[in-house]
Amino acid sequence: MAQQFVEAQIKGDKVVLFIKPTCPYCIMAQDVLSKYKLKPGHLVSVDISRRSDMGRVQDYFLELTGARTVPRVFIGEVCVGGCDAVEELHNNGKLEGMLQAIGVLQ
Repeated sequence: MAQQFVEAQIKGDKVVLFIKPTCPYCIMAQDVLSKYKLKPGHLVSVDISRRSDMGRVQDYFLELTGARTVPRVFIGEVCVGGCDAVEELHNNGKLEGMLQAIGVLQ
């Protein structure tokens, strides 16, 4: 069930952040992504904190991405990692190219 939930969220050309609202790293990752003009509906934040299967979702993150922490940031169906990875991609100019590649920039 957790696997199907995650895979359904990341389908298609969009940026998906799996977050917990009180997580400071989740907020920082959202702030970095907010610097880009994304097409409406192409930046999705998915709060996993209220899910009864949150632990299983995070276990699937570990299996899929090598870490079970949030945020887990997917550009298209590719996980780029968490907050540090998003900041690094932004700072070295690679994030914009990744967003252009999946066609989410306005």
